[in-house]
Amino acid sequence: MADPMTQSSQISSSQGLNDAHSASSKDSKFSVNDLVHWRDPKKSGVVFGVSLLLLLSLAAFSMISVVSYLLLALLCVTISFRIYKSVIQAVQKSNEGHPFKALMEKDVTVPPETFRKHVDTCLTHVNHVLKKMSRLFLVEDLVDSLKLAVVMWLMTYVGAVFNGITILILADILLFSVPPIYEKNKTQIDHYIGIVRTQVNTTFAKLQEKLPGSMKRCKAE
Repeated sequence: MADPMTQSSQISSSQGLNDAHSASSKDSKFSVNDLVHWRDPKKSGVVFGVSLLLLLSLAAFSMISVVSYLLLALLCVTISFRIYKSVIQAVQKSNEGHPFKALMEKDVTVPPETFRKHVDTCLTHVNHVLKKMSRLFLVEDLVDSLKLAVVMWLMTYVGAVFNGITILILADILLFSVPPIYEKNKTQIDHYIGIVRTQVNTTFAKLQEKLPGSMKRCKAE
């Protein structure tokens, strides 16, 4: 039978492992929502800077050029470091081995379970979008279809002023700037959004009342 000291040591060790596992799980669950709200300024700054730099590069060069330059820069860094470590080992007459040995031994394969999980998630979203688009384009609800028509009409003007990359750059800036601003001024912004939403709903309600009876909004049973 194990003595009390041994049991206490085993319990402490188990708790330590559980705490470490919980901490690692918490770090792995750092979500996109945390990034755009700047919960960790360093991570958010890096992601925002890299994404903005990539989009600006795509605006100036072709995608093939940008990808080629990125891979070439990465190769230059790794080759230079490999040669540097080889020279150091030759001068010091040491035998440390390959400088990237630890990274080369890491498993970089994607587990089938993880792949299937992400595929199932994507499939769920795709089916939802297809169902929604079918409902809108087949005019199941005339008011909702008219809303989509208005949005698409406005987008034609946006497309005439901005190209796709410019819109992505603006979206990237807004994605990382709007959430923290909204979080600091949530009450005032919600108040004005509520006013606009009320006006829009009132306008569409009046429009619906003027439609013929057969075209009025009817919920599927």
